Amino acid sequence: MPKVQFLPSGITIEIGPEDTLLKAAMKAGIHINASCGGAGVCNKCRVFVEKGKVEAEELPDGGIKACTATPVEDLVIRIPVESEMDRRALERSSAKATSWMREAQACVEYPKDPPVKKFLIELPEPSLSDQISDLERLMREVRQGKFKGASLEIDPEILYFLPNVVREGQWKITVTLKDLNESSNLVQLLRVEPGDKTKGCLSVAIDLGTTTISAELLETKTGTLLGKVSDYNPQVSFGEDVISRMEFARKPGGLQTLKDKITQKLSELIQELFSRARRDIQELSHLTIAGNTVMSHLLLGLETRYLRENPYIPVASHFPTLSASDIDFDLPSHVQCLLAPCVASYVGGDIVAGVIGVGIHKTEKLTLFIDIGTNGEIVLGNQDWMACAACSAGPAFEGGGIKHGMRATTGAVEVVHIHPETYEPMVLTIGRKRAKGICGSGIISLLAGLFQTGAIDRQGKFVRNLNTKRIREGRDGWEYVVVEKEATQIDADIVFTEADIENLIRAKGAMFAGYQTLLESVGMTVQDIDQVILAGNFGSYIDLEQAITIGLLPDIERDKFFFAGNTSLIGARAMALSKVAIEDAKRVADMMTHFDLSDNARFMDHYVSSLFLPHTDSSLFPSVKAP
Repeated sequence: MPKVQFLPSGITIEIGPEDTLLKAAMKAGIHINASCGGAGVCNKCRVFVEKGKVEAEELPDGGIKACTATPVEDLVIRIPVESEMDRRALERSSAKATSWMREAQACVEYPKDPPVKKFLIELPEPSLSDQISDLERLMREVRQGKFKGASLEIDPEILYFLPNVVREGQWKITVTLKDLNESSNLVQLLRVEPGDKTKGCLSVAIDLGTTTISAELLETKTGTLLGKVSDYNPQVSFGEDVISRMEFARKPGGLQTLKDKITQKLSELIQELFSRARRDIQELSHLTIAGNTVMSHLLLGLETRYLRENPYIPVASHFPTLSASDIDFDLPSHVQCLLAPCVASYVGGDIVAGVIGVGIHKTEKLTLFIDIGTNGEIVLGNQDWMACAACSAGPAFEGGGIKHGMRATTGAVEVVHIHPETYEPMVLTIGRKRAKGICGSGIISLLAGLFQTGAIDRQGKFVRNLNTKRIREGRDGWEYVVVEKEATQIDADIVFTEADIENLIRAKGAMFAGYQTLLESVGMTVQDIDQVILAGNFGSYIDLEQAITIGLLPDIERDKFFFAGNTSLIGARAMALSKVAIEDAKRVADMMTHFDLSDNARFMDHYVSSLFLPHTDSSLFPSVKAP
């Protein structure tokens, strides 16, 4: 079988003669941009052949498409810099979100009452007059204490350790009990340890995102943060959006592959957290995981086919508590895993966690909660009622469908300022490195700048008679040169095309149409909104004025906008530390009224009207002055 060596990593792998280079990279654990999941339509999976022969489709800008390339002989392949993923960029913190959090405007204070707890129990030693079994002795003491009258379940595995544990601890033992809510009389005994181990009770809160994963290590009694870590979701190699991954999951072995990738990555990140904090992994009691509906299904290995087929039905919206071994985590078997409940196929546990994290369910203020991204989830409501929807904005905000678009990693253009007279750009990149593409915040910044300076009209078309060399007719139509070849890492000009602008206008149009449709459905307008909460790390890096300029956000009082950061992780943290938060998540998921916009005629009307800058109806954006 042919061997393929990938540069610059040096990893070599054998593949079958019919396997593509994209499949080889997946097997080797090497990331190549492939936003279409290997369907051959995105042209993002560019690689370069350094040595050997390959049957492949060449790309206009050089290189070949990895998703269609098959080896003729042994190969040496170079992965270009635009496919590199630098997790250091994920550690950035937004000043806007950090400020709001510091002012205590975001997090809801929940009582510290975690779902899994440890208790020290002293058992009476057996005697000839007290010959009940070790298990009965233990259960008797538990029932006579805090959990008097409770129905107690025992993990059968405990029976194999119990005799030695109680005697090693000289009849003083630490028990780990799962007590999910006050309404249930059921308590589960998960673990027994000799002596006093009550201080070693830790949990991990996880935001399981489509592109990125964030996790925090927490001390459950006090809520103390012991460490945090972020990384890219390894499933991006199989498709950058959930639709592509659901398509991959339908292939033979595809679902198991996606499940294995994510369970392995989560296990590694959790181990990393414990290693950094110098704590024993055996101290881990439970995980709380907030992810969208598709990610939750893929984590559990559940069928995703019917999530994307009309009428879009998930296998489950509320998930049972599972053990780490049930999900195939490489973690101690006693660890419990709680997933945030979902609402619908495209409104998931990450949104529910975000809502309880920022306290929409506890305020009288009419709140518009927005998670700007591929799915474009929105929630409208307050403590009395909530409505939600997904806008299907597409991947443009994350760089998908944009010629030189990329995720927010080192070297991505994140801010662009265009001179109003010369049309020359001032560009800032993440990490202040040479540019290799444009991330979501940079794309919004660029579009707003082009519109404000009159370089494009309201339809997103370039004004072609301006005195600048930056606007030119390229191979793919008219374009604006953002960064010239000499200043990039990719040995090519980084450009922003009219096709890119069209994709971004469609994305922002879908979001704004979603707000309008949801408000209209409950008899309200944007003027009725008391506060707008922008969720997600991406939302925290958006410039508010620029987002309003292009028609992405409503043109209302600026002091109504708040940047909350990773609200999914905030909610997962609350659930890790409080049974009340878990109950709130269930209640919020059940109280949300879901509006399916996919066949909503009013949504389509609003969407078409939103396909201008900032909108067909300029009265909706009184502060935006068209050039």
